[in-house]
Amino acid sequence: MSRLFIEHKKRRVTSLDGAWRFVPDPHNAGLDAGWEKGIPASDTVIVPSVWNTKTELLDYEGIAWYEKSFYSDGGTLRFCFGAVMTYAEVWLDGVKLGSHYGGFCAFEFVARGVIPGMHTLTVRVDNSFDADSIPQKGVDWYHYGGIIRSVTVEALEGISILSNRFEYTLSEDMKTADARVALELYNASDKAVSDTVLVSVAGVRLEEKIPLNPGESKEIFTKSLKINGFNLWSPKSPTLYDLEITTSTDDLFDKVGFRKVEVDEKGILINGVLTEVMGVNRHEEHPDFGFAFPQALMERDIDIAVNMGCNSLRGSHYPNDPLFVDMLDARGILFWSEIPIWGGGFSKEALGNPVVMWRGAEMHREMVKHYYNHPSIIIWGMHNEILTDTDEGVQMSRLYYNLLKDIGGNRLVTYATNHPLTDNCFEFCDFISVNMYIGWYGEKLEGWAPFLDKLRSRRDTLGYKHKPVIMSEFGAAAVFGHRSFDTTIWSEEYQSRLISHCLTLFHSDPMVVGSYIWHMCDARTLNDLTRARGFNNKGLLNEYRQPKAAYFSARELYLRFASENERK
Repeated sequence: MSRLFIEHKKRRVTSLDGAWRFVPDPHNAGLDAGWEKGIPASDTVIVPSVWNTKTELLDYEGIAWYEKSFYSDGGTLRFCFGAVMTYAEVWLDGVKLGSHYGGFCAFEFVARGVIPGMHTLTVRVDNSFDADSIPQKGVDWYHYGGIIRSVTVEALEGISILSNRFEYTLSEDMKTADARVALELYNASDKAVSDTVLVSVAGVRLEEKIPLNPGESKEIFTKSLKINGFNLWSPKSPTLYDLEITTSTDDLFDKVGFRKVEVDEKGILINGVLTEVMGVNRHEEHPDFGFAFPQALMERDIDIAVNMGCNSLRGSHYPNDPLFVDMLDARGILFWSEIPIWGGGFSKEALGNPVVMWRGAEMHREMVKHYYNHPSIIIWGMHNEILTDTDEGVQMSRLYYNLLKDIGGNRLVTYATNHPLTDNCFEFCDFISVNMYIGWYGEKLEGWAPFLDKLRSRRDTLGYKHKPVIMSEFGAAAVFGHRSFDTTIWSEEYQSRLISHCLTLFHSDPMVVGSYIWHMCDARTLNDLTRARGFNNKGLLNEYRQPKAAYFSARELYLRFASENERK
């Protein structure tokens, strides 16, 4: 996968990005016709990409087939997909390798005994919805289809390192760490092998002898590593350390950081330092590229957010590209990562659907697996705007909260509610997150202060006074370039007025310890009367990253808040 650093030196990794053969399958005829053994007459597309940027497929939702020919020296091959929207089935030379559900996390398949020569990789992609889908049909972002992140093929030899998880606990003074590394190891050879695994991080090394049978996969934990003399990772000083794992035939390199995240009634603490969260929600989407977001634009988005005074971003509403999170690690930007359980369409029946419940749990496990080592991720998000005033919503929240607290490491766990005055799930979060659009939907702008008083009363009455509040979504839509003397709705002036009013009010309220403006850039969505141009127009910038007036209003306030916090 594409990262900010080299993941392998010994392992042979070949990119399969570039030209693939492609054919839509609107009538789902490909399986019966045996397209896994060769697709019919096709177009050429570039991977990664989405098919919804092709003129004839702008609104296409359904099945499409991809095919790529490549040369390999054979042996044991591992096929790695950065992300596919949404369900993928994969064949090598007509033999099925497996399937994967979920559009925003990486997955891989291993093929053994591959002979040297030319081979064909075939992928059937389906981005349609059904009763078991995550997200459900009513999602408020454009549901692109395609292979949206990079594809590679890796040649595995001997005992190979498939994944790692760097676990550590800081001492009370945060000067030493008791660490261990969880390793997923795989014997790619056709005979039993015993090899030495060498782990090195922050000046500490250890070796362990590991035996594995042919084709055996095993997760092991290293012995404890006592580490000291390191610098803490923080927004002001985002120190990273190389994690190196090697065997005689393979290697895996990663970046890690040491930091401690806590929350109390005063707010979020990073390494014991109270930190006001000043953030913005961001869709990893662009009208020219969809979800296949280019690296240069990732860096540009971070530059824009930093210029605005943000110290945090929320990945709305799905895991972002690991390359983007690498950039956040390197620049000290705090991140909220979540899975795409978005309230629209999630009825009580959908929330109680065992398949949906299981798929959501698997998505959480995948997110944790692939993003565990990123120090910038301080928040796991369970879901957004579901019916948390129902038994089904309570059941889902309890399950996912306990799961993420168990496997998620030193992170805070929350969910975003859009009905906090009737919500029944405040027990299952480390802080309360509220999505509210007073001043845009329903009530006038003046309704914000009374709402916060009602929220405070309900929180305290339920016994959660110790849990602070982050305003996880708020905002108003503005059509870029629509200016007005009288601050009418849809104007840049009205959006700017609302954002300024909200940020000022939240900053002055001791219950509210952070905010994420909805949202950074206008994003493509479905066409209806509340979505002019077919976009969610609440962005502080338009879809091409041109700033609206509200961007500068938010910048002025975030920079002022940061200056005030420095003087405290």
